[in-house]
Amino acid sequence: MDHLSRTRLLLGDTAMEKLRNARVAVFGLGGVGGYVVEALARSGIGALDLIDHDTISLTNINRQLLATRSTVGKSKAQAAADRVRDIDPDIRVTVHETFYLPDTADQFDFSRYDYIVDAIDTVTGKLMLAQRAQETGIPIISSMGTGNKLDPTAFRVADISRTRGCPLARIMRKECKKRGIRALKVVYSEEEPLTPRTVEGLEELPEGRRALPGSVAFVPSVAGMILAGEVIKDLIR
Repeated sequence: MDHLSRTRLLLGDTAMEKLRNARVAVFGLGGVGGYVVEALARSGIGALDLIDHDTISLTNINRQLLATRSTVGKSKAQAAADRVRDIDPDIRVTVHETFYLPDTADQFDFSRYDYIVDAIDTVTGKLMLAQRAQETGIPIISSMGTGNKLDPTAFRVADISRTRGCPLARIMRKECKKRGIRALKVVYSEEEPLTPRTVEGLEELPEGRRALPGSVAFVPSVAGMILAGEVIKDLIR
């Protein structure tokens, strides 16, 4: 018996071997991405690339798995790597303390990956990841918006062309079509986003944002688990 025995009872030895030989890159380690990494590490993935330039803040604690009082101020990528190694020290972990941007894209060799998870916030980055994945033939799954939502049962898995009710997905549909991105598997919510209240004392808006979205513990976490589940199912086919 080992720590993956219960998983092996459902998936079998052949599937577990496929997972152990797989390398998955997770771009974005916040409310969604942190849970993706958690589930992949606990499912027996052999190698993980963890990509994020952000550090953990106090306001992350309400929804992000990696955020605790003891990790505030720490690199999200390093915090994720530490947690992965504590779950399974045999996982090969590669840390990239950077954002995926035009000037950093050359740092990543997509041909090394068996699967890519997009859990980042910016449309530009998401489109770059989708386009690069299409060019290299690497499977990718992308998270759409989870902010300003309260219904964890409203998530669906679909191609970007079949999404509805998600403002981010609406933008992505249009931009994917313009860029010739033929298909993009996504996890999205059909729940209409709520309007967040005004709260005194919140941090300044990140660059490029017109408003700070509200979020809770039980929505981005569910999206992250769905994303991870799709990755596992696809890899063991």
